Amino acid sequence: MATKRFTRKELAERNTKADAVFIINNLVYDVTKFLDDHPGGHEVLINAAGTDATEEFDDIGHSLDAKELLKKFLIGELVDEDKSAVQKRNINWTAAETDTESSGGFMSSWKFPVVLGLVMTVLYSYLFG
Repeated sequence: MATKRFTRKELAERNTKADAVFIINNLVYDVTKFLDDHPGGHEVLINAAGTDATEEFDDIGHSLDAKELLKKFLIGELVDEDKSAVQKRNINWTAAETDTESSGGFMSSWKFPVVLGLVMTVLYSYLFG
């Protein structure tokens, strides 16, 4: 089955509660039937309807379950001349941890509040115990 193709111009007009369609990563999704079930409320989807909502969708930090659910609403893709470059976000958690450790040291790590709590407990017990 051939994938239905849309232009940005024709999708821009589909931005109502009766017809809510948006673009994420050059793919077109019709979320009209999902409006009342969206955990963030239907207003969020209506505001994104008719537009390229890729950045907003990524910025919110949707779960893997949400991304999997989105596949149910796929209705097509943009025509080639309307496509934009898709940027994959790679998050390297280990690099972020080592950067924090090396740049901030003991005072900015999780260890400082733990040690401070222990010192305060011992001091409180000594003074008032």
